[in-house]
Amino acid sequence: MKAIRLYGLKRCSTCVKAMAWLDEHGQPYEFTDYRDEPVPGPVLAGWKNELGGWEKLVNRASMTWRNLPEARKSPKDDAEWLALIAEFPTLVRRPVRVDADGRVSVGFSAKKYDELEG
Repeated sequence: MKAIRLYGLKRCSTCVKAMAWLDEHGQPYEFTDYRDEPVPGPVLAGWKNELGGWEKLVNRASMTWRNLPEARKSPKDDAEWLALIAEFPTLVRRPVRVDADGRVSVGFSAKKYDELEG
């Protein structure tokens, strides 16, 4: 069984819950804290494409987003989005889950993970 790749922040309570769920269900995973190991731009762009846009990948309800100057909240292209995420990695929704087939999902709930695991 191939491992799930989980990306987030090691102290994020939602990431901790997701890892606990995977542990409880015997699902192997590899965790990457994207503050310690920034996600390369092409990978972020791939996630954006898989999810259906930057709006699905970036948490606009976060304090980080709310504290941005208004001018920074309207990136015009992928390069501006990538620069914003490089500067503020906490903007990415957590956790990002990439399964063995490359399917990407964001966030955690037990119901959602039950559905993903089928």
